[in-house]
Amino acid sequence: MHSMWKGAISFGLVMIPVRLYAATEQKDISFRQVHRADGGRIRFRRFCSVGGDEVPYEDVAKGYELPSGEMVILSEEDLADLPLPTTKAIEVLHFAPAEQLDPILFNRSYFIEPEAVGARAYLLLRDALEQSGRVAIAQVALRQRESLATLRTRGGVLVLETLLWPDEIRAATFPFLEQDIDVRPQELAMAAALIDSMTSDFDPDAYHDSYREALTELVEAKVQGRELVQPGSMEIAARPAANLADALRASLAAQEVPEAGQNKGKDKAIGAKPRSAKALDSVPDGPGGPKSGAAKGATKPAVAKSRSAKSKTSKATRKAS
Repeated sequence: MHSMWKGAISFGLVMIPVRLYAATEQKDISFRQVHRADGGRIRFRRFCSVGGDEVPYEDVAKGYELPSGEMVILSEEDLADLPLPTTKAIEVLHFAPAEQLDPILFNRSYFIEPEAVGARAYLLLRDALEQSGRVAIAQVALRQRESLATLRTRGGVLVLETLLWPDEIRAATFPFLEQDIDVRPQELAMAAALIDSMTSDFDPDAYHDSYREALTELVEAKVQGRELVQPGSMEIAARPAANLADALRASLAAQEVPEAGQNKGKDKAIGAKPRSAKALDSVPDGPGGPKSGAAKGATKPAVAKSRSAKSKTSKATRKAS
């Protein structure tokens, strides 16, 4: 990894020289825009809308357009002179419980490595922070943008997590929030039971990017000149349920008795717990249906046994005659 920032953590009167490293990466498959006919790469050039001339990259500057249409041009020197006290420092402002932070604020994560001279102070802050059960709220400027941030521990290192500013979070103004929509108690009970039946510990290693894998396979097939057999699309639902209560009841039944050969590996990987027929039968019934899909299906083995016995009796009678 290559460090992308060098500065210090300001913790009271303690200064800890550190380096920042991007902690995450997106593993997308990158494509280039090409000419469909011959595969030639499409290139883009910068042209000035006033003079019509091509503009080299070194002559490109930042401009802020006024409501009047006039342009204020800012140079790199102008931006470098801005008074940002956190340009070379991660300034710890205070500490707070982690649960007070709304996850929607989180932006990007960075690993923090101490310089050799600051290793002892770094370990002191790391251990004290871990014992406190809190996160540090800090301010930092990265790439000419000042951000709120948190400091927390992960795997023996400090992690800087930049946050969005509150005014960068959009308001969720949707019409349904103003409508009076009734949620029936029995439907809520079944939804709670479904959540309980699908609850298991989160293991990120149990999941994978199937789209990226399929895209890689497609590219490899093109390179090798072979046809790629497309897998069949997964059916979400064969037929929609008549109402919400029926859909919830069917979902609970599906969690209790999965179809033969399905979800065995997934259940083993993430520890899914099938719901018992007794628990399913205890869910209050909704309008327009039997008390439980599981209870209804519970009589099937007895019926099958009765038919088998009847068949044996018929055979015996025919043999005797």
